[in-house]
Amino acid sequence: MRAIFHYACSQDLSARLASLAPPWLEIQSCPESDDARLHDLLANTDVLLHVLKPVTARVMDAAPGLRLIQKIGVGVNTIDLEHARRRGLAVCNMPGTNSRAVAEATLMLMLVTLRRAHKLDAATRGGDGWRLDPAMFDDVGEIGGRTVGLVGYGAVAALLTPVLTALGARVLYTATGPKPEALAQWRDLPELLAQSDIVSLHLPLTAATEGMIDGAALARMKRGALLINTARGALVDERALIEALRCGQLRAVGLDVYQQEPVSSDLPLLKMDNVVVQPHVAWLTAETLERSLAVAMENCRRLRDGVGLLHRVL
Repeated sequence: MRAIFHYACSQDLSARLASLAPPWLEIQSCPESDDARLHDLLANTDVLLHVLKPVTARVMDAAPGLRLIQKIGVGVNTIDLEHARRRGLAVCNMPGTNSRAVAEATLMLMLVTLRRAHKLDAATRGGDGWRLDPAMFDDVGEIGGRTVGLVGYGAVAALLTPVLTALGARVLYTATGPKPEALAQWRDLPELLAQSDIVSLHLPLTAATEGMIDGAALARMKRGALLINTARGALVDERALIEALRCGQLRAVGLDVYQQEPVSSDLPLLKMDNVVVQPHVAWLTAETLERSLAVAMENCRRLRDGVGLLHRVL
């Protein structure tokens, strides 16, 4: 059996893949930027270990022997599910493997935006750390005493809630309905937006959620609130977000995801000093990869043996 790990591998990760693969499974890595190598490998592969770059109909059709698309993560919006269904391909994800990493990255973005750590880092490195405008600290604040609104209440939000509560925050959440096990207080979305000092997004991208944080939603938020997005970029209308930042409706945002990825260097958000960004790596830790590869290896074994796959989406 042959599999492609469609992501750039470090030397250490390549060695780890080799050590995890059983004798009957050959895993080749392929950077997402190398379309020619991917096309060559797809001609003779059974399993695609998919990370971020979209799995289109063209990609699938270049792999006549493909049987399984295994998402390394949770969101399957980057896979053409209709074409996979027409091809009779199995699609699986792995809920929970990256939840802790994303929860910690979300907390980090909250703290960095609140404390303006990115600006302090740059100023200190440039020799200006002790010559900062005192007005800069007028807006520096703490999580304690603030209201944090979590939009979506899956595994990441459930991990964040007790941490935020321990730090002294009041935590609200919205979902399709109240969840009896939730440690936060349920609100509908308009009320959550109106009450929260920090709004953090934790829901999948679907036809119903695409663009849900639009100009009207941003206008409902408290003036000077923060927005954090480690879920999916297309949940937010980026043009409306830029305007909300420019006019002061939002004080700052922390982003790990974007409407278009990879991000173009001329994206206006990248030029704004009240925006903290990272390149869709909230999920990416050694621990996440260890958990993810264990699930992937198990599903390859199950595929070989013709038994039910774990976390099958399609």
